[in-house]
Amino acid sequence: MAGTDRIPTFPWRCAPDGYATCRQLRAMGLRPGGQDVAAVIERRRRRRGPLVAYLYRIDLAKPVRPMTAARWAALARANAAQRRCPGCGLDRGYRIPRSLGVCTVCADAPAAVAA
Repeated sequence: MAGTDRIPTFPWRCAPDGYATCRQLRAMGLRPGGQDVAAVIERRRRRRGPLVAYLYRIDLAKPVRPMTAARWAALARANAAQRRCPGCGLDRGYRIPRSLGVCTVCADAPAAVAA
């Protein structure tokens, strides 16, 4: 990589004005809008290497797209699919834990039968 292609890196909590993370942009009602990462904030950690946060330019950010009826419907279907247990097929009213793969009733059932 050439020297001019490098992304500016700043220490933790020392970002200049005019830059924001994705979460900060979202809180302002904005999104990166396809722009490349403009800068990086780096925080040193003792054991697991550096922790980084990517910054985007606020002046190039675009407004968040509004939710349409179709997007709301798709979100509702996705949430319903995560609540349906693949073991018993019932909507349990909570998200099925990935660690179990089934609802807690189905996960406890083999233990109850074996006892």
